[in-house]
Amino acid sequence: MRHLSLELFDLHDRVAIVTGSGRGLGKAIALGLADAGASVVVCARHTDEVEETAAAIKAAGGSAHPTHVDTSDRESCRQLVETAVKAFGKVDILVNNAGIDIIEPAEDVSEEDWDTIIGINLSGYFHCSQFAAQQMFAQGSGGSIVNNSSIASAVGIRGLVAYSAAKGGVNQLTRVMAVEWATRGIRVNAFAPGYFDNVMRDATTTHADPEKQRQVIEFTPMARRGRVDELVGPVIFLASAASSYVTGAVLFVDGGYTAM
Repeated sequence: MRHLSLELFDLHDRVAIVTGSGRGLGKAIALGLADAGASVVVCARHTDEVEETAAAIKAAGGSAHPTHVDTSDRESCRQLVETAVKAFGKVDILVNNAGIDIIEPAEDVSEEDWDTIIGINLSGYFHCSQFAAQQMFAQGSGGSIVNNSSIASAVGIRGLVAYSAAKGGVNQLTRVMAVEWATRGIRVNAFAPGYFDNVMRDATTTHADPEKQRQVIEFTPMARRGRVDELVGPVIFLASAASSYVTGAVLFVDGGYTAM
């Protein structure tokens, strides 16, 4: 009997960029990819948090390079890929994770809030993917792009009209890029988290409400929030050779929420 080799999940000699990796899910993903052997470009808008994540990776014996990025700015996305190449010589993996959430009724969403959420959660994913793909084409060795989607891309959640629109767009962005780039060696997939212990900066007040917690437990079949470390395995799978015949997929990591 043949046994699945753990080498399929090995990311040694791979260079990964993880946007929004200064805290929360992004930080856990960056640490996980480094633990699997990747050299990681850690980046976010808050440089102090980025430096802390990079320091944690290095303290554990890994390789990391901290840098600033504003994914709502196309030029910043271009510079991010250039920085990765200067630091490590190439780009093999891009994890688009940077995100922002503003919770408010649809009738109250301002043009500014809409543009901000779409700019970071959707346009930024495209810009980073485009520049990373161009670099991967030049390298001629293919690569893997992994996008952070959400259960909000598939179900209606009150107060998340702009965020949900962006994440629905991420799913389609993932599928179209996967189709276009498949024969050129680039796989594009997404993971869609449910409710996790980590809460984005702009959603802390809402999630501190006991009624919100009750709803999360009631509608999640596993009856709990996910732990941030429970995203690491799915991302490593999508980033590594373990998923070599997987592209255009959206993997829901939600404790069964979307199965209800």
